[in-house]
Amino acid sequence: MSDKKSLLSGGWGMVGRNKRYIFWFWLLNLTLAEFGTAAFRKSAHAILDHSMAADRLLHGFDLAVMINLLARPEFGPLSAARIPTLYFSFLFLVFTVLFLPGVFQGYASTYRLSREDFFRACGRNLWRYIRLMIVVGIVMLVARIALFPLHDVLERVAGESTNELLLPELRFAGLFVIFLIMTVFRIWFDLAEVDVVLSDQRAVRKSIGTAFLHTFRSLVRLLASYLVTALVAAIILLGGIWTWMKFVAPENWFTALLLSQLMLFLLLIPRFWQRGVAVSYWKQNMMAPVVALQPIMPPTITPPIPVAVAPDPAPVPNPPPTRQRS
Repeated sequence: MSDKKSLLSGGWGMVGRNKRYIFWFWLLNLTLAEFGTAAFRKSAHAILDHSMAADRLLHGFDLAVMINLLARPEFGPLSAARIPTLYFSFLFLVFTVLFLPGVFQGYASTYRLSREDFFRACGRNLWRYIRLMIVVGIVMLVARIALFPLHDVLERVAGESTNELLLPELRFAGLFVIFLIMTVFRIWFDLAEVDVVLSDQRAVRKSIGTAFLHTFRSLVRLLASYLVTALVAAIILLGGIWTWMKFVAPENWFTALLLSQLMLFLLLIPRFWQRGVAVSYWKQNMMAPVVALQPIMPPTITPPIPVAVAPDPAPVPNPPPTRQRS
């Protein structure tokens, strides 16, 4: 199958050639999570290290013990543990916005992108991405305000129906439709992000408009590719949870840590795969065609045809003078 017919294979090839990006984003996520949970860990250690209740959390999860832990005065206010988590989560979003241009540049390159080129792409597109993220936030907020209240209205109408199966079916169908709509928005702005970087587009609105047209021009193809990657992410998540519940003992914290980090690492792959799909589509359909320039040759000057020049006639010798007879 040619690249023209397969966005998934084109995107997967880009992910395979640039596996280091997944590792560095996983390491960044792990580092920020360490700082974000430090306050909670410190408060929990101060209590559980001197309490027999820790055993009920070590060999399982006891919700009553957890609630009692959070309610104890020596644990401190919940905001003290929650606010650092929110701060570092937002910081991860900032780093993602900062580094994504370099990732897109690396995906589109036919060679291994150097460190200097990676950070040059990040710096050149920083302000463009900030403007783009503002537009993304506004559009997503409007969509959320419009879709979820409508979903609640439909649930109330279904709840008044005598059909007992209508409510769960309608709830599931409504959530699935919302997921599809938000995925379409995701495709739209992924294409806009790619176009801003790879077209070196300073006018972000032009990339947003171009991406909007291409999103609905190839909606089935793009949406199918994104849904396949989302299905892969769901399989990884459910498989990891099942493995954890089936084979990891509650007291085996080290195995649980390794499995959780493996799951987080694998869950990054479908996200980068989706971005590879966006870059693959851009290269196939949105990239300006490169016209090979032919050197302008000077007009050919036809050499003049040589004219045959007749040789001068040989001089006629004068006849000898005749002698006169006397």
